Amino acid sequence: MRPDITYTETDGGIYNPDSCTPLEAAWKKNEIELHTLGRGTYPGRPLEEGELSKVKSIGYWDAKTIQNWGLDYHRNEGIEICLLESGSLQFDLNNNTYQLAPNTLTITRPWIPHKLGDPKISPSKLHWIILDVDVRQPHQPWQWPDWIILKQEDLAQLTDILRRNEQPVWTVGQSVKDCFVRMGQHIKNKKSIFLDSKLKVLINELLISMLELFTLEKPVLNDSLITSKRSVEMFLDNLKELVNEEWTLNGMSSYCGLGTTQFSKYCQEITNATPTNYLNQLRIKKAHHLITTEKGKSITDIAYDCGFSSNQYFTQIFKKHYKVAPQKYREEYLRNELKIIEGH
Repeated sequence: MRPDITYTETDGGIYNPDSCTPLEAAWKKNEIELHTLGRGTYPGRPLEEGELSKVKSIGYWDAKTIQNWGLDYHRNEGIEICLLESGSLQFDLNNNTYQLAPNTLTITRPWIPHKLGDPKISPSKLHWIILDVDVRQPHQPWQWPDWIILKQEDLAQLTDILRRNEQPVWTVGQSVKDCFVRMGQHIKNKKSIFLDSKLKVLINELLISMLELFTLEKPVLNDSLITSKRSVEMFLDNLKELVNEEWTLNGMSSYCGLGTTQFSKYCQEITNATPTNYLNQLRIKKAHHLITTEKGKSITDIAYDCGFSSNQYFTQIFKKHYKVAPQKYREEYLRNELKIIEGH
């Protein structure tokens, strides 16, 4: 739940958390009750430096009526833990749809696309915390803030389960619910003293309660979720949205936190193509769509919109795929389209 911001890390990675603009707009129009603390451009009262370090957003919404908005597929920098206290809500993740009921917990690992709404938000009271654990790829180790006081072995066990378990929805008991409700009460109470300490205690209680839940439920753990190959799979899946970036082999490898040799090996294995060839396939696919639908847009503009460095190079790659230059392809496509219309 984050406005569209590009992070450029020292390792060359580019990361794009997505927008919670609809939520913020509804709050400003008094269509929804919202009590949150956040960093950057998250809505709510801004967290100060040193206050709840690594927490990106914490709070709740209370929607009394059906909203005219939803939160489309978006990503978060950190792990997002949500509790539906009352009402109902549709939650989508990994091409699966879940209808959340009261006392349902959702756990979304960092940078995993997910959405809320069907497509609109139902009457619901939803609590959440987004906590940055300093990862940008699945294979990277998690770093919790120093105010998490779980015993080292317990925190390691919790981290391992959160990283290697793909089950996103859990039914929880009173202890988890109480943690969120009490956090919400403290955040709503603008006169609450020692707020930072109170919330840190409750977040630690929440993590302990989650570990107890996992110990009882014994979730299935999947090693493939934390491999370097998984990082490449996620990047390639997202690449179609980023084809206009000026990608190089080094840039793509750095995005995944890998060396060029290892990245190229996984790319070849997953796509049966080199990174450059796969990127060009995605760019040509987008260009084909624009050529046939954006009839007023010039071929040169399409080339640049799809990430090609020049019209000449775009034409060269396009001809390899379609055996004809882009302009001629467009002319033939339009002629055939006109014949079909006239034929009717």
